[in-house]
Amino acid sequence: MLLIQLTGLSGAGKSTLATAVQSRLQALGYRVELIDGDVYRQHLCRDLGFSKTDRQENIHRLGFMGVTLARHGVIALMSAINPYESARAAVRTMGGDLVRTVWVDCDMTTLKNRDTKGLYRRAALPDGDVEKIHNLTGVNDPYEMPEHPDLTIHTHLESEEACIAHLLQFILAQISPTIPPGE
Repeated sequence: MLLIQLTGLSGAGKSTLATAVQSRLQALGYRVELIDGDVYRQHLCRDLGFSKTDRQENIHRLGFMGVTLARHGVIALMSAINPYESARAAVRTMGGDLVRTVWVDCDMTTLKNRDTKGLYRRAALPDGDVEKIHNLTGVNDPYEMPEHPDLTIHTHLESEEACIAHLLQFILAQISPTIPPGE
C-alpha cells in the first residue's frame, strides 16, 4: 500500500506522530505497521553502529522491510533519523511509487529544550567527559535536509494535534479512494 519514511533529528517528533497516526489509521480499518528506528536497532540492526556506512545499512534494512509490507497492503510508517539523502533516495528507488518522504522538521532551540533522551545535553559536554556523545546527528554528525520531501511538518511551529492531523490527511490522500481499509 504505502511506505512513509519520516526523517528528522532526534526529538523532532517522528515516533510521536507515527504512533498517533498508526492508531488513527487502525481505527479506520487500515493495516499499519510502525517501523521505529530506536526499536529496530535493538533487534534487527543491533550489529550496526553509527558510522555513515552503518547508518545507511540500517536504513536499507528498515526500508526493505517497509517496502515489503507496503507491497502486501500494509501502510508502513518508518520512523528513523535517516540523515543521508542518498539513503532516502535508495529507499524511494527500492519502493518506487509506494514510498513517500516526510520531513519532521524542528529547530535546534526546541530540540535542545525538549531533549527527551538527554542526547543534546550529552553532546554539549566538554571533550574528555565520559558521557559526551560525539556522533549526534545534527550537532556533531551530519544531517542532510531532504531535497524534495513529499510533506514537511514543522513540529516547533504547530501543536502536536495539528501535526498529527497533517500527517494523517497526507497519508489518506495518498491512498487510492478505490481501496477500502483492510483490502
